[in-house]
Amino acid sequence: QLQASGGGLVQVEGSWRLSCTTSGSADGLAMGWFRQAPGKEREFVAAITWSATSTYYSDSVKGRFTISRASTKNTVSLQMNSLKPEDTAVYYCVAGRQSYSWSRNVQGPTQYAYWGQGTQVTVSS
Repeated sequence: QLQASGGGLVQVEGSWRLSCTTSGSADGLAMGWFRQAPGKEREFVAAITWSATSTYYSDSVKGRFTISRASTKNTVSLQMNSLKPEDTAVYYCVAGRQSYSWSRNVQGPTQYAYWGQGTQVTVSS
């Protein structure tokens, strides 16, 4: 089970941080974030390998967002900087087996078997 926290209201160009913790073991699991804005499809945001040695980002957040993972491996954070109104969305924490299949399609939602409940981030001007 994934528990995300940190949603809220933030101003344009501001910064915000989301966190997510697994209730069970995260051994062998890649973790990441997706988001869904009103009227839009769910989209990949960022992912990180179990060892935290590799990170992946969508083009829309690259250079602004940073995903990290605690040494205990069961907590992942998303640091969001230079926020834009288009970053407004429900953010979902995800986890999936770090397999060969996952490595070939990191951005695919079907690669993640575990989804958190979602947390709202609203960027206001």
